[in-house]
Amino acid sequence: MVLLTGGGTGGHLFPALAVAEELGRRGHPVFYLGAEGGLEARLLPTTSLPHALIPAGKLDRSALRPREAWKVLKGLLAARALLRRVRPKAILSTGGYAGFPGALVGELAKVPVLLHEQNAKPGLAIRLLAPLAKGLALSVPTALPPWMARKARITGYPVREVRHPQAEAKARLGFDPKKPLLLVLGGSQGSLELNEKLPPLLKPLGLPVLHQVGERWVERYRHLEGEAYRVAGFVDAPLAMSAADLLLARAGAGTLAEAAFHRLPALLFPLPASLDGGAQAANARTYREAGAAELGDYGHLAKQVEGLLARPEPYREAMARLSPEGAAKRLADWLEEYL
Repeated sequence: MVLLTGGGTGGHLFPALAVAEELGRRGHPVFYLGAEGGLEARLLPTTSLPHALIPAGKLDRSALRPREAWKVLKGLLAARALLRRVRPKAILSTGGYAGFPGALVGELAKVPVLLHEQNAKPGLAIRLLAPLAKGLALSVPTALPPWMARKARITGYPVREVRHPQAEAKARLGFDPKKPLLLVLGGSQGSLELNEKLPPLLKPLGLPVLHQVGERWVERYRHLEGEAYRVAGFVDAPLAMSAADLLLARAGAGTLAEAAFHRLPALLFPLPASLDGGAQAANARTYREAGAAELGDYGHLAKQVEGLLARPEPYREAMARLSPEGAAKRLADWLEEYL
């Protein structure tokens, strides 16, 4: 039995689900431990994956709030009871507040724990769990202290490894296959900043645009729709990225891993460091330094879009070098070392 834990957001949940699918194909029983109130609370019941949801307090980067500290304690107790029942031989934690209780209890019980860090800057949960973990899987090359680097391997970020021919993908989405398509993504929930700032800058370019505004913002931005500008609450990432010629997005780890798999050049608008501890800024810096993306500049956006569309190949080649293809298999291989 392998216990997978992590969630709260899609960035922590989806890599674990990809590994669960790979382990299932290999005949290993899998159990998923998630958090009450996280994205997994909505998605896991729609799957056949055995799972449980426990309290999981959010780990604040500066201090634990009393209510959240109480949830952390309740989560640890619930995780201990679950591990006694499930008795996993190995644990994969993809981090986030949902991935902390089960992994910590497992470490204290001497169960081998493998951590997976999605971002270029390790999150708080991963940093707290790393000293007792058996291994640390990285999505991209990351600067680490020597004691942590000795445990680390670059495995990539597991994504849905599905590509479609570009012309076919554009046609399926209702766009002209002969025209370049811009894809705007603000993360799984959308970005209010990108929703407000990008349309007035992109619409005058006259290029086709598919803009994922987030489910909660769809009606608010429905007025943006026109012949070339399309608004969606949520898009199928493999189809949309197969169709697109240029991505304009936040710098979440999942979005960037998908872009790398699809060799899709990107203009990035990372979250301010105050909102995510600098993880997205670190991600964007890693991709920019690799030559795969540029930092978006609202003041010169038209020029940036024109430049990347005119000369995409160097960015496509750099994205290919960062591609996470085979990441789920590499993580499953590593977990099998403990079984």
